Amino acid sequence: MSSEKPRPLLIVEDDPALQKQIRWAFDQYETLTASDRESALAQIRRHMPPVVTMDLGLPPDPDSVSEGFKLLEELLTLAPETKVIVLTGQNDRSNALRAVALGAYDFFAKPFEVDMLGLTIDRAYRLYDLQQENARLQLMHQPDVLAGLISRDPEVLRVCRTVEKVAPSDATVLVLGESGTGKELIARGVHAASARKKQRFIAINCAAIPDTLLESELFGYEKGAFTGAVKTTPGKIEVADGGTLMLDEIGDLPMPLQAKLLRFLQERVIERIGGRQEIPVDVRIVCATHQDLKALISEGRFRDDLYYRLAEIVVSLPPLRNRQGDAALLAHAFVRRFAEEHKRGAMTLREDALRAIESHSWPGNVRELENCIKRAVIMADGNQITLEDIGLNEATESEEGILDLRLAREEAERRVIITALGRVDGNVLRAAEMLGVSRPTLYDLMHRYGLK
Repeated sequence: MSSEKPRPLLIVEDDPALQKQIRWAFDQYETLTASDRESALAQIRRHMPPVVTMDLGLPPDPDSVSEGFKLLEELLTLAPETKVIVLTGQNDRSNALRAVALGAYDFFAKPFEVDMLGLTIDRAYRLYDLQQENARLQLMHQPDVLAGLISRDPEVLRVCRTVEKVAPSDATVLVLGESGTGKELIARGVHAASARKKQRFIAINCAAIPDTLLESELFGYEKGAFTGAVKTTPGKIEVADGGTLMLDEIGDLPMPLQAKLLRFLQERVIERIGGRQEIPVDVRIVCATHQDLKALISEGRFRDDLYYRLAEIVVSLPPLRNRQGDAALLAHAFVRRFAEEHKRGAMTLREDALRAIESHSWPGNVRELENCIKRAVIMADGNQITLEDIGLNEATESEEGILDLRLAREEAERRVIITALGRVDGNVLRAAEMLGVSRPTLYDLMHRYGLK
């Protein structure tokens, strides 16, 4: 006999006789029962069953379907992957179709044939398993073009998947995020995953060039256009023809140049300063800024028509302080890199240094962390980097409360696993020892929470 635990099947039915019949017919599963909406939601929160069979007519008004539809909507919001099989009366096809339109997997009219319902339940489990495996594989396969982006944060992984989707198109991408979060890395990823990857990637910082020079940098100039223009010089837009142009800190672009850039985006032609000839240019634009462009629009400092041209696809990068476990993970990677660059041999982070790194808010984000680790690698006396080398003070963290007990347990478990993996630089065996579980158990937990 197999020792594998039966899979949970939730039966939502207010008729005790029918509830007993379904439990008896499907005793190969761990049958859970509920007779009303509240008890059904409690079972969902506690067990997260892959498959649910439910009657639409539930107390306090079994003759109406309103309570059943309310439960269906709440159930699919709480557990969208769960497959719901709706059981209806013989002459209730319209409500059955409505349930399927809301997200139910299938429907059966009562009285039903046990064998046919059993086949549908089996197919529902198979589909659930396939979708779960597909989701795990998608999480595990980050795009190679973003190999330099080190993270286990779900929000950053969603950014990676967005880059994968939009890169093959020619859509203009606007990357938002605080300074130091890695906006140029995302822009380069968009270029590397596109059909333009063999052409040039040109980046220009709109805030680093004086307004008087920025126009000539972008659009170029003809010989004799102004004093010092001793030869015709193409601008960055023209040089990037066929490739990708990144306009960093686009929020600092002067208003006159905003109008000229808008014309280029609409017509896809430029004129050099002092020139009269229109030059067609095929280039993809990726912009980035740490500023709130909508606030700049309301202040009259940024054109709304340019914003909507640039914001065809918007990607938002979270700050490092919101990326659970990433600070320690990045710190390990930076130690390896700078230790190799500065010929320091094998260096490690001591426990007090790791605690300080994890508790620091990192207002300068990844760039600040990178500089901090570089300085520590250079200044450390031995092969261990200490709290004194890092130069940080440990701070207290505040945890936001979660009212759902099961979700709170899972969130706490996920955070502890991510933190442990970050502490030990992704070494699963050491993380398992730190957590006091076996390596297979930790692998199971990592798969459960979609962690690579």
